[in-house]
Amino acid sequence: MGVLVLNDQGSEATADLKELQDALLGTESVEQFLHEMALLAAGLVSGGLSCGMTMQPSGRPVTLACSDPVAAQVDEVQYELDDGPCLYAMRHAQLVRIRDTSEKARWPEFEAQAQAHGIRSCLALPLTADGKPVGALNLYAPAASAFGAAEVRRAENFAKYASGALTLAMRMASRAALIEQLRSSLTSRTVIDQALGIIMAREHCTQARAFAIMRSASQNSNTKLRDIAAAIVTSVTGEPPSPPPPFEDG
Repeated sequence: MGVLVLNDQGSEATADLKELQDALLGTESVEQFLHEMALLAAGLVSGGLSCGMTMQPSGRPVTLACSDPVAAQVDEVQYELDDGPCLYAMRHAQLVRIRDTSEKARWPEFEAQAQAHGIRSCLALPLTADGKPVGALNLYAPAASAFGAAEVRRAENFAKYASGALTLAMRMASRAALIEQLRSSLTSRTVIDQALGIIMAREHCTQARAFAIMRSASQNSNTKLRDIAAAIVTSVTGEPPSPPPPFEDG
């Protein structure tokens, strides 16, 4: 059986959740958060546990984070075979446990290669985001039967908390991308407004007429409107336009 001694399951669950929350608050990207989560998961059971995080952002499964090279190597075996516990957990949203790879009972080829890498037992748990399967948490141990009932229960709780944190992290990443787009749009708008003012002063025309002049120049030269505006501002000031002051979300 597993080597973890559980004295207070409630306190351990609370500790796991707090560690995940701290990791989420302390990281700046989804990739960094996944790495922290892999390290935390590897500490669920003592005895040299390895953890890999499988996801498929571009359609092909990849290990986006791992606690050590062994986890990545064992993950890669499954990708090459297109089968194994982590892929099954991710594709079917089901927990998979291999008590002893030497038995070669379910995935003989994978289990033989995992054993060659020093792995005797495996536990793969699905990860979800917004209720949809997005990956798997892959735990590997050098000892047979490392994942008993208590270890599986704690790992399931951890995967549940991790899925919630991952959902939030992915939403934050999408929000960050939106903010960056807004910043870019604000920069473009500022440069265009500056160029419009220059044209209005030169041509003694309305803003609408100045914009029509810029748009015609953009279409005739197949150049982006923002680039036309930047060239106009540079021709007058002698230097490229400065971006607007940064703004913070919220």
